Formats: sequence, C-alpha cells, structure tokens
Amino acid sequence: MQSDFLFAMPSWLSGAARSLDLFGQFDEYNDSPSTEAADAKALFCDWCIVGDTLLATLDTLRREPPQTQTASAED
Repeated sequence: MQSDFLFAMPSWLSGAARSLDLFGQFDEYNDSPSTEAADAKALFCDWCIVGDTLLATLDTLRREPPQTQTASAED
C-alpha cells in the first residue's frame, strides 16, 4: 500500500519531455472526487502502513525475544 497515489508516475519519455516544458504543461496529478476523499484515502493508507510496521515488529519480537538484563547482587 502506498500513500503517494495522488502523484502521477510519468514514463521516461514524459520525464524527458519535462526538461523542455518551460510552462508546466506536463504537470499531471491523479484526481479524487473531493479533497475529503483524498484525505480519507491517504489517512487510511498511512494507518495501513503503520499497522504493517507494527505487525512486522511483533513478528520479529516473537522470533527473537529481547535480551533481558538481570540485576547483579554484587555488594
């Protein structure tokens, strides 16, 4: 899942043409029906990425439990 869905991914030919585009005619963005819909989709994608990161961290901790330090009784 990605949260950069509002940005169009240009082809290499479009990228080369942008070097000659002095007036920004090739600037293109993906549209959403409204700003609220775009925000809701971006927020949903961001939270999905956070959830994936948390699940990956929990999986790592299950496989490799952290090393615990015991207090030494040296007096």
